[in-house]
Amino acid sequence: MEDRNSYLKSERSQEWREELRKKIKAKDRTDVPRVKMNEVDASERVQSYIEVNSGLTQEQAQKEATRCVDCANPTCITGCPVEINIPKFIKRIEQGEFLEAAKVLKETSTLPAVCGRVCPQEKQCEANCFYTQKLKKEPVAIGYLERFAADYERESGQISIPEIKEKNGRKVACIGSGPAGLTFAGEMAKKGYDVTVFEALHEIGGVLKYGIPEFRLPNNIVDVEIESLKKMGVQFETNFIVGKTASIEDLKEEGFEAFFTGSGAGLPRFMNIPGENYIGILSSNEYLTRINLMHAADQTTDTPVVSGNKVMVVGGGNTAMDSVRTAKRLGAERAMIVYRRSMEEMPARLEEIEHAKEEGVEFMTLANPIEYFANEKGQVNQVKVQKMELGEPDASGRRRPIPVEGSEELIEVDTVVVSVGVSPNPIVPDSLPELKTTSWGTIQVNEETLQSSMPEMFAGGDIVRGGATVILAMGDGRKAAQKMDEYLKNK
Repeated sequence: MEDRNSYLKSERSQEWREELRKKIKAKDRTDVPRVKMNEVDASERVQSYIEVNSGLTQEQAQKEATRCVDCANPTCITGCPVEINIPKFIKRIEQGEFLEAAKVLKETSTLPAVCGRVCPQEKQCEANCFYTQKLKKEPVAIGYLERFAADYERESGQISIPEIKEKNGRKVACIGSGPAGLTFAGEMAKKGYDVTVFEALHEIGGVLKYGIPEFRLPNNIVDVEIESLKKMGVQFETNFIVGKTASIEDLKEEGFEAFFTGSGAGLPRFMNIPGENYIGILSSNEYLTRINLMHAADQTTDTPVVSGNKVMVVGGGNTAMDSVRTAKRLGAERAMIVYRRSMEEMPARLEEIEHAKEEGVEFMTLANPIEYFANEKGQVNQVKVQKMELGEPDASGRRRPIPVEGSEELIEVDTVVVSVGVSPNPIVPDSLPELKTTSWGTIQVNEETLQSSMPEMFAGGDIVRGGATVILAMGDGRKAAQKMDEYLKNK
């Protein structure tokens, strides 16, 4: 990417900016159409793990930034779980100060390049944009601009590190290196604490690495964010299971005064229907973890993943979309989503659904598997699917799916990926009898402080929420750091 100063001084840049000023006066900002994300063609991307979205150009980013109307009350900030100063970083982009825009992001966000790719901005900051709330128009593309600023900084080689307070000599531990844990670690490092992150797996990143395919979030993007944390002084221990490798009491003896648990929800759920134990039926957790983290798509590895030509993915969330789109990249001739509600109720991001359709994924909605069948070797080969209809809304606010009697049909498959939700990782709660949990297995916390029944233990992310978004987990990590800092200062 071009150096910022040379670009701004270039004849091309000056001419373009003058033309932009003529076309877009302050009063005309709201008439500028929202930018479209540049994408790799479906026929090309489905054959590899190349990232689907290729980002905005400098000109696209600056033009989109001009759409921000500088609200007196920027509700987009309140819609962001980590409270990024959105108008401020967007204004920096409009002015061509791209590195400064990245610095603004890092004031409150530990993972801006990640958030710019996988956060559901359409339900958060962009849903609270002036355009959405007042004008009923398409919002400013906040997520695209966040990604642009973070990518520009990384590609420039001029990566900034947030301001770090003087070391206070106090040690805190973080359990899990997912988005909640990484955010917590970064915030505590900024406050001067000695932070160690304990990760059970052999790679740092948690769900960002094992759960999200590289065509949505390349591993090198995550690695750069982690490297910044290391430069801030955060220590990482991999292959370390708190509650197994060492207990909380062991860590206390080593001088750790407080703990944050962000161990996630890695326990898969199944539907408990006949035949669910046949060969070729996997949870989405296993399917994605083995492919993303263990390179199991390579059939020459010691533990290659089962991947057939007729793949059915059960579920309608982002993880289901990741699974079915992965199946296409592994060569499935037929990859289908089976979801018990309609397309309108499907919880996956609209962008992910559209990308799946472009890549040839089939959608069988208002349908639910009720039984699996196998060949003589125990390999799944058929699924009995029942049609559904929608009744009254349930506790989630979505209309409850009701079976249609006599509507069953058999569908041929050779691989099934079950993506119907996850449960919290039980290792930490099971190792601490005094730690209170809910009937769902999540850790009980004070909603204001994220402090558990053990005063020195804070928790956030999926181990508390039971399954949520990256940005909500990050919000928990940031909040827990603020509250732990207060707790330790008052201790």
